[in-house]
Amino acid sequence: MAQSYAPLTELIQNLNFWLKNENNHRWFKLPLLLIGIIGGSGIFYIWYNNDEPKIKAFPKLAISDQPDKGRRSFQDRTVIEYENRIRSYSTPDKIFRYFATIRVVYDDHETEVFMTPDDFLRAVTPGIRQPENLGLEKFRKVEVGKETSFDFGLKSDSIFYKLSHFGLINYSDFLFLLTLLSVSHRHFKIAFRMFDLNGDGNVDYEEFEKVQNAILHQTSIGQKLGSQIKTNYRGVSSALAKYFFGPDLKEKLTIQKFLDFQKQLQDEMLTLEFDRKGPTSDGKISETKFAELMIAYAGFPEKKKNQMIKRIKKTYPSATMDQPDRGITLKDYLTFHHFLQNINDVDIALTFYNIAGASIDEDTFRHAAKTVANVELRDHLIKVIFILFDENEDGQLSNKEFIAVMKERLKRGLGRPKDTGFIKVMSAIWTAMKNELF
Repeated sequence: MAQSYAPLTELIQNLNFWLKNENNHRWFKLPLLLIGIIGGSGIFYIWYNNDEPKIKAFPKLAISDQPDKGRRSFQDRTVIEYENRIRSYSTPDKIFRYFATIRVVYDDHETEVFMTPDDFLRAVTPGIRQPENLGLEKFRKVEVGKETSFDFGLKSDSIFYKLSHFGLINYSDFLFLLTLLSVSHRHFKIAFRMFDLNGDGNVDYEEFEKVQNAILHQTSIGQKLGSQIKTNYRGVSSALAKYFFGPDLKEKLTIQKFLDFQKQLQDEMLTLEFDRKGPTSDGKISETKFAELMIAYAGFPEKKKNQMIKRIKKTYPSATMDQPDRGITLKDYLTFHHFLQNINDVDIALTFYNIAGASIDEDTFRHAAKTVANVELRDHLIKVIFILFDENEDGQLSNKEFIAVMKERLKRGLGRPKDTGFIKVMSAIWTAMKNELF
């Protein structure tokens, strides 16, 4: 029988009621906080070690296809913090089975778990809560023959249709896509050259498999899988293999075709997350929503995030969003991420400015983007970036922090080592409670 986690939920809700309604000084609340942590730990330990699939009973809010609205409840924030821990520290197979929502049942009654494109975005994006009644080992069942198509709102040439006819993502595809997102164009170029034995700039199917395995071993994903790579990673899907190497897998893959594929994946992911922020009828999102996307992978405490967002809201109030020079377009967003592809070179350039005693103002930043990355960033976009990272509001960029945050943004947090445990789980509850108190 499945173990209910209802006592944990009730404990959190009751504690939250006391925290919100107690009129005494905040330090009076600390004993309640400690009781909550200790009590929650015991209940969670019993629930977590039950034989049934873990976490699946958490009630979930179906917000995956909707922009975030209003202030989140304490329970929402607790679950979101826990899911952020899963993204950051769990093994790839657990991340996949937690955020995947489709189980396909074949004619021979064999089953296979798949992600939708939205599932994949949710799996790598902090702060997006899993839909209601879906989680670890909880899926929508689809029987082959009864449902032969899916409408994900994708373009006909979408990258996901190159993975499979229906645009679904299996576990091996998931590992492949994570690798594409976490490794730079430059590193793939180096790997291709290393395995291009005859120096013609192309690789065959067998050489490409070696490239993929070599790259995967160097990522945090591969390091966590360890010896399981041989059993868990089966290479690219047959559909993608045919796209790269032809129907009989005899054609050669050029580095340019592969890099174009990687860029298309990155652009589609950026478009999906931009659309999730609910752009206006003229295709813009607010500066606040853009700022939220920029610091999503920063790992900042909630208080620091709120201070940064507050500066943006103060400068760009929602009441003036209808002004023509307001907002961030999809083109702005894609162009800025093209700039981020050169973030290491930009880091060197800005460091030279610092050594020379020059301040990093908007003109300097614009010049570095043009010179180093060959990208022209819109003046309004640069101003938003400066307000977000200008801690003392002196008009100068906090360069070190900006570079660190943008590197995490580029890799979507996939460069961090993966590990998980009971203490980290309870840390999620502590973080949510701490935000309530302070």
